[in-house]
Parts: sequence; C-alpha cells; structure tokens
Amino acid sequence: MLSSNQIGAVYMAISAVSFSIMDILVKIMSASYPTGEIVFFRGLFGLIPIFFIIPRDRYKNLFQTKKLKMHLARAFIGTFGMLWIFLAVKYLPIAEAITITFAAPVFATIFSMIILKEVIKLFRWVAIIIGLAGVVIILKPGTELFTVYSLFPLMFCLFFGIIAILIKKLSKTEPDYLIATFFTLVIIFCGSISLFFEFKMPTARDFVPLVLIGIAGSAGNIFLTMSLRKGSISAVTPIKYLSLIIATFAGVLIFDEIPYFTTYLGAALIIASSFIIFKREEIKNKKTIIARQV
Repeated sequence: MLSSNQIGAVYMAISAVSFSIMDILVKIMSASYPTGEIVFFRGLFGLIPIFFIIPRDRYKNLFQTKKLKMHLARAFIGTFGMLWIFLAVKYLPIAEAITITFAAPVFATIFSMIILKEVIKLFRWVAIIIGLAGVVIILKPGTELFTVYSLFPLMFCLFFGIIAILIKKLSKTEPDYLIATFFTLVIIFCGSISLFFEFKMPTARDFVPLVLIGIAGSAGNIFLTMSLRKGSISAVTPIKYLSLIIATFAGVLIFDEIPYFTTYLGAALIIASSFIIFKREEIKNKKTIIARQV
C-alpha cells in the first residue's frame, strides 16, 4: 500500500506531465492559430475532465453558491493569468517561460502580506529576495537579450499571486469542482469573444492537439489539487519541477532552443526560494493544527 505522501507524489507527477503536454502543444499550435482561439479550446475541452469529478447529486444545483462574486473574480483573473503564460510560451524559449512561472509562490507570499496582512518573517523574506533575484537573472534586464516578451511570465506570476489568495478563501467553503467549473466557463466566455476578431478554422489534423490542450490543462489542475490534499507540501512539491525538465528537453528536441546558463542559475534560485516558502508554510500549518488541538 502506498502512503498518502506517495499517492500525492504520483498525483503531482501526473499534474506536471499534463501541464507540460499543454505547454508544448500551446507552443506548437501558437505558430498557426491565434492565442485567443487556443484559450477558447482550452476552456471548451477542459470541461471534459471536470465532468468526472462533479458529484451526480450536484448537477441540478451545481452553481448554487453564496460567493458568486469571488468565484467570478478568481475565474477572470485566472483566465487573464493563463493568457499571459500562453503568450509567454509562444514568444519565449519554453524552458525560460516555465522557469519564471515557478516564481509564482514568491508573488503569492507578497500578496498575502499586502491583502491578508500576514506577517512575513525572516526566512520567507530571504525566500522572496532569492526568488526575485532568480527572476532578474533570467529576465536579463539591461541586456540585448531582454525583450518585452520576457515580462509575460512575470505577469502570470503577478496574477497568480492574487489567484492564490482568492482560492485560499474559496476553498474554505467551496468544493474544488465548483471552483474549476466557474474558471473553465469564464475561459470559454473570454476565448469566444476573441473569435469575433480573429479565427482560423482548425484542420482535422490540428483539431486533436487543440482538444488535448483543454483536457491536459484541466487534468493538470485537478491532479494538482488532489496531490496537495493527499500529501504534505514538502513531500509533493519537488515533483512539480518535473515539468521544468520536460520543458528543457522539449525546447532542445522539438523547438531547437538551447537554454542560457542564466536560465539554469535563475531556476536554481527560484526553486530554492519556493522550497523555503513551502517548508515555512507547512511548519506554520502544523503549528496551527497543534494550537487548535490544545
């Protein structure tokens, strides 16, 4: 029998592979199709995995909630955040784009301090500084390698920082499938608007990867949530960096992209920063549980 942490690690591995498949396909399809159209297909076919996790007795009152505004805020902000990462994958080397997104927990920590008024102590301040240093090293500001496209994954991180706060509040009372459903429907809505401005009819051959983008993206989100619920943060989080390894190999083998040394250096700092943040978060949660039991 597998332990909870081992099961969580398996779920995280599936999540990392799913997101990697989505990112690779987004980069491939972005060469031929508008980003808004890809967003639409991500949402439309992202509904498929969600149907399997919605309890049958909730179909009649699926959208019943007292936090509609918060759901919509999370969904719209999440959609725009996803748009930025799709653009980043389109215009940047895939390994570089994915690496910068790993700095998202750094920005989530910063926003938790600003919005939730959480007290950030020394270790997490060190993590923030290390993570931001890693981002700067990868972005290479002031050099000829820096472009406006380099800011796209950074914009994703900023949006993610807000999303993390909203999900933290929603998850106290709202089921995962409802959060995922609102998010996916808003993706479809925003993507469908873009179709009025630019649309290319998919060929039969291209239709399959467009479907897979939706399924893989939605499955990645579902298994990520299942992983974090099943295993401890420190046990399952290292597995998610599998997507960086996949992105690096995909960049070299599929897109002929050789990462700069600064990408590896920045990645090391960002990953170290994330480990500190996740470890401190787990310690804080354990103290909270113990305090409630006393």
